[in-house]
Amino acid sequence: MSSEPEEIRTSLGRNLTYGLLDHLGKTIVTGGYAERQFPTEAELSKQHGVSRSVTREAVKMLTTKGLVSARPRRGTIVEPSSAWNLFDPDVLRWLLDRKFSIDLLREFSQLRIAIEPAAAALAARFADNAGLAAIRAGFDRMRVAETGGDDTLEADIAFHVAILRASGNPFFAQFSDVVATALRTSIRFTNRIQGRTADLAAHEAVLRAIEARDVRRARTSMLYIIDEVMELIVRSPAV
Repeated sequence: MSSEPEEIRTSLGRNLTYGLLDHLGKTIVTGGYAERQFPTEAELSKQHGVSRSVTREAVKMLTTKGLVSARPRRGTIVEPSSAWNLFDPDVLRWLLDRKFSIDLLREFSQLRIAIEPAAAALAARFADNAGLAAIRAGFDRMRVAETGGDDTLEADIAFHVAILRASGNPFFAQFSDVVATALRTSIRFTNRIQGRTADLAAHEAVLRAIEARDVRRARTSMLYIIDEVMELIVRSPAV
């Protein structure tokens, strides 16, 4: 019997599970199983030197993400990309890590157009003091980041996520992880193209509109930010 405390063994098992999940997820998304059958649990355990329980849990997580499914007499098979849960942050991260795609970036920006201006409008109407404070804190981080006092990427993400959460709508709030994951690629792309970080004036316009409870201006100000991104994407060659 292992002499390790239960807490340590549990932590190690969890890390092994997520490590295997990450490897298998990336392999599936990059087409690694396009020409071959997905391995059995026994094969995966042997290949990666982990227990069957770790393998079983990782495969179960892949199933909940829509990447694989168990079929009678066929074992576990990889599902087509149309079945994948694109709102799962892991799946989105694997897609973004797979290969930079201008098409995927455009599709994500189209999703942002549908969500973030509405979230900003809702924040202008319903945000409580804590929500307003979080949005201000995100903008303050962006301003500090311009002088090297914070991470520009993380500060920008914090601002946008704070608005989703301040909307008062739990459905919008649950987009936070997806938006944060995809923004990491989107912001890097736009900053590289523009040769600068985020437009502080445009972000401040969103903040001021929300603080003033100006629903219409909050919506249009956020739309302006995303429209700028879309314009950059349209002008960029496909890669």
